[in-house]
Amino acid sequence: MGTGVREDDYWGSKRLPSRPRFDLWFPSIRADSPSGSCLSVDGLFTPRPRRPTQPVHLLGCEPVEPLLALLRRPRPQDNGSILLQCLDRHGRTMTSYRLELNNVEVRPSVLGGALIDFTLTDPGDDRPTLAARAVWEIWSDGVPTRPNQWAQFDAAGRSEWLDLTRVGPYGPQGLSGGTYHLDGQHVTDRTGLLLALGEALLGPGANYGRCLDSVQDHLCGGPSVVPPFTLVWHHPDIARRALAGHILDHLGGLSYFEETVNLLREYGVTVVLQ
Repeated sequence: MGTGVREDDYWGSKRLPSRPRFDLWFPSIRADSPSGSCLSVDGLFTPRPRRPTQPVHLLGCEPVEPLLALLRRPRPQDNGSILLQCLDRHGRTMTSYRLELNNVEVRPSVLGGALIDFTLTDPGDDRPTLAARAVWEIWSDGVPTRPNQWAQFDAAGRSEWLDLTRVGPYGPQGLSGGTYHLDGQHVTDRTGLLLALGEALLGPGANYGRCLDSVQDHLCGGPSVVPPFTLVWHHPDIARRALAGHILDHLGGLSYFEETVNLLREYGVTVVLQ
């Protein structure tokens, strides 16, 4: 059970009780008075262990004045953070992460010269997984132009790939009509379904939603492909079998595959399972 501590709103004298007592309140049962009491509580004031984090090492940083000014502050970690942008070989930002400036260690760079390295020992939780390394290597040459390059990765890698995708490339009114082909050969998980759908409608490197809720948003309009249009889903049995165990209880017990097909049809998409 979760607990909290608050000061007693008592207007009389602040005389402490002879022994501690704890009242138990269950608002759903009795909102106006305690439902019981106990004499001691274990664990209420026990500090929760912090999740261990791996430090982030930034190697070969150019010591330009804005960075040096930040690091010269007596305590740069106070309300300080930096935005780390991952660029491809053309200078385009692929993704970015905000790192908290907690416990910063600065030293001359192992790469030599006037460069510096610094380590963030408590960088925060918003960090890529190890699977991102191989994904970034492909994207570093630019936005992918060949379909199904994401198919080689496991679930973690596909999730990192989805994080790099963008919506586009249509105008504010969207594009309707036409026939699109979804290659279902590699749709073996939820992320793969979303990646295949994005490639079918918008091409490699784009997405048509990062979950079914955002797919619904795209179907309602905006700078994307909007109904009515026809989607020919090739090899649908692969997704049907792979996602059979992904049941969405809040949507009538349908599988993720079934709900995706139903959602598309509900909003005016002609889905052909071929």
